[in-house]
Amino acid sequence: MATQLSPRNSEVNALEQRGYLIGKKIGQVHSILQRGPRVFIFMRYADNGDLLDFVKRNGVVPEQQSKLWFRQMASGLHYLHGKNIAHRDLKCENILLSRKFNVKLADFGFARFCVDHEGRRVLSETYCGSAAYAAPEVVSGTPYNPKLADVWSLGIILFIMLNASMPFDDSNLKKLLKDQMSRNWMFRSRVRETVSALAKSIVKHILEPDITLRLTLERVLGHEWVRTKKEKPGSLTGRLVHSAPPIHAQTCGGGGNLVGAGAAGGGNVPVVLRGLPSFKNTENQNHGTIVKATDNAGKDTQLSAIE
Repeated sequence: MATQLSPRNSEVNALEQRGYLIGKKIGQVHSILQRGPRVFIFMRYADNGDLLDFVKRNGVVPEQQSKLWFRQMASGLHYLHGKNIAHRDLKCENILLSRKFNVKLADFGFARFCVDHEGRRVLSETYCGSAAYAAPEVVSGTPYNPKLADVWSLGIILFIMLNASMPFDDSNLKKLLKDQMSRNWMFRSRVRETVSALAKSIVKHILEPDITLRLTLERVLGHEWVRTKKEKPGSLTGRLVHSAPPIHAQTCGGGGNLVGAGAAGGGNVPVVLRGLPSFKNTENQNHGTIVKATDNAGKDTQLSAIE
C-alpha cells in the first residue's frame, strides 16, 4: 500500500514506527518505507476481506455477530482515543477481517492528534473522509471534535451491519445534512422486528446530530447492548463466529488538533485503497440504500482533505 504524504505527516509515521498504533484491534504495520513523496506501508495480510465486501456478499450481519464486531471496533477506537489520536475516516472498507474473523481498524490516512503540543484540546478543521459516514458537523464545515465524529462513523457502520444498507444517501451533500439534522433515517422494514430494542437504542443515540446529546465513546462502551454478551460460538454456523477479548477501560482525552496522516492498516485482503460503491436506494426514497456492487466501482463522496 502506497500513500502520498506531506512532510508534517511524518509525525504519524513516527508514531507507527514507535508502535503506538499497534493493538489487538488495530491493523499491524510491519514496516514503513519512504521513497520521495510516497510512503509504502507493509501490513499484516487480512485473510477475509473488508467489512463492506462481507456485507455485500452475505447481507445483514446477525445482531449478535454485529455486537461482537462493534465491540471490537469500539475497543480499538478507544485505544486510539486513549493515545489522543482520532481516525477520521472510519468506514466499512477500513474495517478488515482477520483469518479468525476478528475486526481490525485500518487506513490512518486522515488520522491526527486530538491535542496540541502543549496538551490542549483543539477542534479539527479538516473536512475529510467519506460523506456517507461523516458526522453532520463535518458535512456542515464547522470546526468539530474528531473523537465525537469518529463515534458517529462507528454508528453508521453498526447501522450498515444490522440493515445491509446505508442510513443516508450521500449523493447530495445539502440533502444529506438536512436528513442528518432531522434524524431522517429508519431501520429497514425487513429487520425492524428482529433487531432488539437495545440495538436500536444505541444506534439512535450515536446518530444524534446534537453533539451535546450524542453518546461519547465511553458511554458507547458502557451501553447495556454492548456490555451484554450473549453471543455463542457457532451462532453463524458455516460462516464465522469468534468471541471478542474483554474490553479494558482506558481514559480518553478529547479534542482536535493538527497532525497530518500516516496510513496504518492491518487485517484482511492485500490492503489497498478502495472506494465505496455508489449505493442506490431500492427500498425507500428517503431511508436506507441497499448495499450492493455497481458496474463502476465508484468512489464514495469525499470531503476536502486539506487542512
